[in-house]
Amino acid sequence: MRAVTWQGKRDVRVENVPDPAIQEPTDAVIRITSTGLCGSDLHLYEVLTPFMTPGDILGHEPMGIVEEVGAGVPDLQVGDRVVVPFQIACGNCWMCLTGLPTQCETTQVQGEGMGAALFGYTRLYGSVPGAQAEYLRVPQAQFGPIKVPQGPPDDRFVYLSDVLPTAWQAVAYAGVPQGGSVAVLGLGPIGDMACRVAQVQGAGRVFGVDLVPERLRRAKERGVETFDLRSFDDEKELVAAIRDQTDGRGPDAVIDAVGTEAHGSAAARLVQNTAAILPRKLGAPIAERFSIDRLAALYTAIDLVRRGGTISLSGVYGGMADPLPLLTLFDKQIQMRMGQANVRRWSDEIIPYLTDEDPLGVDDFATHRVPLSEAPRAYEMFQRKQDGAVKVLMQP
Repeated sequence: MRAVTWQGKRDVRVENVPDPAIQEPTDAVIRITSTGLCGSDLHLYEVLTPFMTPGDILGHEPMGIVEEVGAGVPDLQVGDRVVVPFQIACGNCWMCLTGLPTQCETTQVQGEGMGAALFGYTRLYGSVPGAQAEYLRVPQAQFGPIKVPQGPPDDRFVYLSDVLPTAWQAVAYAGVPQGGSVAVLGLGPIGDMACRVAQVQGAGRVFGVDLVPERLRRAKERGVETFDLRSFDDEKELVAAIRDQTDGRGPDAVIDAVGTEAHGSAAARLVQNTAAILPRKLGAPIAERFSIDRLAALYTAIDLVRRGGTISLSGVYGGMADPLPLLTLFDKQIQMRMGQANVRRWSDEIIPYLTDEDPLGVDDFATHRVPLSEAPRAYEMFQRKQDGAVKVLMQP
């Protein structure tokens, strides 16, 4: 089959690789009909390269048709249309039963000290072959795949794999009161969708912050009060402008949908880039022990949120030696919640919104749809924020 493989920093290629096959009774194999390009994939493209191996298959946002089912998967049949969550979880362990499949005790990558295995996401999460491919082996298929109806286009459902539950959890963790206010930092796919989720769940005011014109325009068209980072001399001016809209206090909650690749933080970027260009045997230990993040967005969130408010982190951070302003966090009584999205925890709540009325705007959420063969160009375009790229879907 054809698949998108990682070959080095900013080097992805579409290559022929062996077809996946059933290996365990709880496996299934699906033929992928749509697969997303995620902002997290860009971390592998540039920042987290010390944890990658040439030939790794990328991607974790698929949907498709079931082609083969193991004997231990009673609820799937060949021909079922399914969305596959980005994490691999059993559904039966203590963590899964408490709504935390990202911490699944069956698939935890214990050798790396990490949580549940993920599709297409470094050795830290199991080096499981990913979903930017023609076919995908799905472990723990007795729990993971979400069956969806035939008929509507893939765009209606494909975001159940990651974007929708990640945004949903970000808003849930933010705890925005009815009629309250929330600021979303970063209006990429997750931040954009988090704004939409906050609106349908009753937030009174939603502020969106970014510096990419296309992202700001999309959010503004849906009623988000947008702030262009380029219009301010520094972060303090931005914070003051949003506080002016919230009686001088700041919003009730702030969602950081940016993560480790925030603009600014030149020193942190230097450390990231240095680890990325070293041979993997040298770069990986440095990244693990001394890695630091570009924390500009998180610092802004801490400054911006009102006293007693909540910060919800959905942007991926990977640093181990980051300086945090704990005195400020303590003094302001800020609550923080974070973590990978627990997809199956939220999917049943989200599906009722995936109707012909389309309140979340999923049907036209993608800005680009390209064949899998154009994946290298799509990665470059998305990483450079070219051609108005906000969300890219690929079709094998």
